[in-house]
Amino acid sequence: MGMDCRLVLREAGEQLVIETARGVRIGAGEPTVIAGPCSVEDPDMIRETAVFIRRLLVDELGLRNVIIRGGAWKPRTSPYSFQGHGVKALEWLREAGDAAGLPIATEVMDPRDVAIAAEYVDVLWVGARNMQNTPLLRELAKIGKPVLLKRHFGTTINEWLCAAEYLLAGGNEQVALVERGTRGFNEYARFSLDITVIPAVQEISRLPILVDVSHPAGRRSLVPPLAAAALAAGADGVMIEVHPRPDKALSDAKQQLSFDLFAETMRQLRRRGLL
Repeated sequence: MGMDCRLVLREAGEQLVIETARGVRIGAGEPTVIAGPCSVEDPDMIRETAVFIRRLLVDELGLRNVIIRGGAWKPRTSPYSFQGHGVKALEWLREAGDAAGLPIATEVMDPRDVAIAAEYVDVLWVGARNMQNTPLLRELAKIGKPVLLKRHFGTTINEWLCAAEYLLAGGNEQVALVERGTRGFNEYARFSLDITVIPAVQEISRLPILVDVSHPAGRRSLVPPLAAAALAAGADGVMIEVHPRPDKALSDAKQQLSFDLFAETMRQLRRRGLL
């Protein structure tokens, strides 16, 4: 390591296991699936999605580590794009998680929103754009909730781990990393998924590492093989966007899986022994 990021390193202690609500664990040996829509658009769609995910992954496939995801605040490239419903979406997400009996996760962007988000959700994640937002990281270090830290698409492993160090140094060891693709010479997908980062991080860090397979894909046909690749490379889990009517989604419509494609993907991963 070229930077002083001592607490995230393997020699700093035991491999960390993230304990979330309802007995769901990240980094405990069995892969975690974090699934749900890009945005929480209304109470009915998020409840429908959460219940579907529960029935498929837990009841049918017997997975034990499942988390429902959904965006309440959406960082968008254009200020005119849908920005999310904020606290109202947190309420809808909480109701959906309770209906499905599963923990819930959302992204937080603003340090001022950390406290209210932590009241509603079980897991908070930092998006790629905010990976080095140190005021946000310091605020998240104060809460007793798990934090997922996504890698910015233009940063090194050292920079990513040092961003995670802010969380551990502030007192929160419930931290996992999320790879979500880097900028590259790639005209056929949204980003280049860095599969090599999975074993590389596992060699030097004691933090679990998951892979967001939807954002590097940018289109739904690429999501299933990227999920298989991530799990085959040893990732502790995957984050996948799924929507009941993806073509009508208010954000990331092209990369969200329909219920049918999500079910087909998950069943195939299970048959191949990757889940």
